[in-house]
Amino acid sequence: MNPSIDPDTPVLVTGASGFIASWIVQYLLHEGYTVHGTVRDPSRPEKVAHLMEMRDREQGGKLKLFEADLLDDGSFAEAMKGCELVIHTASPFFISGIKDAQKQLVDPALQGTRNVLNTASQSPDVKRVVLTSSAAAIYGDASDKEQTENGVFTEAHWNTSSSLTHQPYSYSKTVAEREAWKLAEQQDQWDLVVINPAFVMGPSLSQRKDATSTETLLQLAGGQFKSGAPALYFGIVDVRDVAQAHIKAGFTPGASGRHILSDKVMSFLDMAQTLRREYNGQLPLPKGLIPKPLAYIFGPLQGLTWKFLRENWGIPIAFDNSRSQEDLDLTYRPAEQALLDSVADMQSKGWL
Repeated sequence: MNPSIDPDTPVLVTGASGFIASWIVQYLLHEGYTVHGTVRDPSRPEKVAHLMEMRDREQGGKLKLFEADLLDDGSFAEAMKGCELVIHTASPFFISGIKDAQKQLVDPALQGTRNVLNTASQSPDVKRVVLTSSAAAIYGDASDKEQTENGVFTEAHWNTSSSLTHQPYSYSKTVAEREAWKLAEQQDQWDLVVINPAFVMGPSLSQRKDATSTETLLQLAGGQFKSGAPALYFGIVDVRDVAQAHIKAGFTPGASGRHILSDKVMSFLDMAQTLRREYNGQLPLPKGLIPKPLAYIFGPLQGLTWKFLRENWGIPIAFDNSRSQEDLDLTYRPAEQALLDSVADMQSKGWL
């Protein structure tokens, strides 16, 4: 379809108070756009205070907040009025403390995607939907790379190893993105562009520290792994690049398909070494790996099952990010800078 989005129309950003979405909103406001942001409860200051400050600071654009819930059919209709571009970021993201994966993760991700995209089909102005998916919809376990041609994950790959009982967050992102493509194919009013970020780091615009990436870095920099780092690998991407990718995906007429976002792959030990060079002994960082037998003993206490350890421990991964650079003209900040900026942000907020 290659739609050209009218810059004078409002842009809908769902889950506007989230880690990635907040940066999308700030960039859009700075460029002078009108933003319709949805949150579950606009009356909770701890969720929206940073958005209100942003609205007052970024004089170029306008921000209007709407109440909407992923599980409440039709609740996005009012916010979507007049919008040609919908950026759907809202989805639960946590990988520990899961008691009911279907209720906590899959239902909000899957039903929420249906809710927003069905509303888009009923909103005559919508021309494009940009969906925040994840690299977790590309692969579930590091061992999945054995199914690739050369050990490198691309947008052609889909996660087939996750389930409700194994990597349920990754499973939720996979079923939600598959549903999005299915719904997109059933209509011809709007087109779909998908963003698949790896592990997202960088400074947070809010005071919330419940993002999984934040919790993981707090564990690393706060000393939880001081005796030894897990032999696990992550693609790293800066949150500011992820936000810009969403905006480019929305306003680049020819943008299409899926887009893996990852600057480079780092292990926990790589991250610790990067931080050690910068902080020179000021943080309780690991100097080596935790022995694998100990990981099998203590891993389950941290929510890491034996199956997860077997399929991911000590297995490096690799991503092909060329499509994001070519299709979206995206330039990446170094992963090391995203990591350092994350920790500096945490320190400035008194979290470390």
